[in-house]
Amino acid sequence: MKIAVATTDGTQVSSHFGRSAGFVVYDVEGTEVKDRQLRSNHHTPHAQGNCNGDHEHTHGHSEHDHSQVVDLLSDCKVVLCGGMGAGAANALEAGGIRAVLLPTPCATDEALKLFLSGNLPANIGHLCGCHSS
Repeated sequence: MKIAVATTDGTQVSSHFGRSAGFVVYDVEGTEVKDRQLRSNHHTPHAQGNCNGDHEHTHGHSEHDHSQVVDLLSDCKVVLCGGMGAGAANALEAGGIRAVLLPTPCATDEALKLFLSGNLPANIGHLCGCHSS
């Protein structure tokens, strides 16, 4: 199974899925990591520079197209991150990818271990604190 972790720098989990610099994709068999690769994020609207604060923008109600990032992660079953807007969460879900939010910042390897051990809250929602409307 492949598990993606949104990252700021290849080692730390990104606090916001859409603003992540990339994704560390782990190929996991049981609890053993078989492979690890970094995929650059040039696909989310934030990564493309479309949400730089110069215009009003309400997450969950925007017309963002998340299809490219869903395609980038299409071989993954799960995405771990610190937070995410409703649009991204819905797009991932529609693509068959489960989004799991982490309760606290951590390293990507630690996030993977927490997920594989089952020590993450079952459902802590999809929206991060920066998405208040």
